[in-house]
Amino acid sequence: MAPGKDVRLSSDREGLKADFLRRHGLADAQRIPLAGDASTRRYERLSRPGQASLIFMDQPPVETAPCPPDASPDDRRLAGYNAMARLAAGRVDAFVATAGWLRSQGLSAPEIIAHEAGEGLAVLEDLGDDLYARLIETGTDEAPLYEAAVEVLARLHEATPPPVLEAQGAAWPFLTYDDLALRTGGDMFLEWWPKFSGIAPFSPDAETEWEALWAPIRARAEAAASVFCHRDYHAENLIWLPDRKGVARVGLLDFQDAVLAHPAWDFSMLLHDGRRDVSPAREAAALARYLEIRSDIDAQAFRADFHALGALNSARILFIFARQVAGFGKPRYEAFMPRTWRYLERCLADPELAPIKAWFDVHVPREARR
Repeated sequence: MAPGKDVRLSSDREGLKADFLRRHGLADAQRIPLAGDASTRRYERLSRPGQASLIFMDQPPVETAPCPPDASPDDRRLAGYNAMARLAAGRVDAFVATAGWLRSQGLSAPEIIAHEAGEGLAVLEDLGDDLYARLIETGTDEAPLYEAAVEVLARLHEATPPPVLEAQGAAWPFLTYDDLALRTGGDMFLEWWPKFSGIAPFSPDAETEWEALWAPIRARAEAAASVFCHRDYHAENLIWLPDRKGVARVGLLDFQDAVLAHPAWDFSMLLHDGRRDVSPAREAAALARYLEIRSDIDAQAFRADFHALGALNSARILFIFARQVAGFGKPRYEAFMPRTWRYLERCLADPELAPIKAWFDVHVPREARR
């Protein structure tokens, strides 16, 4: 199938996948489906007698288009949510190119065994099942896991990604997490929280005040967008690889939406994890370790930005969970919301964010924070 052909129209996606595996010498592999999450991707483990298992990634191009690198804000609004938020729309070429750059930095992104971006298919190195989330849930000491994850972020923040990531014939523009992208995620809270919680839609005055409160925070974030940002850096996307050394002990997944961003953003993803509790003590230890490594940065300013962007990110995550429940009929995401509200309130305890805290106190009553 030629790149760009809309495989949504194929009546035989399974046939397409079987042909791909046959072309790459994997027709005889046993295919074992793996659990999915909120994305449109599907994964299978490929098992072959006497050989290392592999991961088969299937990403049908069913999402709206990603962001063209030269698109204006108006063009991005016309193109849809992915372009506005600068998401990769699940594109396999984004995954392949980003994996190549991460591996060039000595980090444990999976090796790409085979890929055909036009078909949305790839075979990857299998990094195993030791997800951070799974290990911590079964009693593994989380302290060394989080310390290693922080050390990976410090390594990433010391590198300078090129304007275009390239690997194995794939190329992907490395864009900035700019004002429109930040605003898109945060502002969707205004649309989706009333739909989920049943409160009245926010008034025009409330929305105007919301914009006035967040605009300077977004401006700070865009001005300081200077480092590789994984963008989904949390315990479900990190794999512990204790037989490797240093930063390579942390396996990385789901990084295709990476952007150039403020260094605090991935810290919010790691430490404001809606799927599991991260204690204030663990948060403090992680920040202290990062600031110990990156002793050249202004610690006070970094902490202030971590709180401000953590609040914005928590509002964005609440929108995502609300849409999963109210828009897509996936009630299991409701269980993550009270925890995310606690993270938001933890961030808003920063006195500098008192006006934003006051907005939530007025417009989202305690009983609607569920």
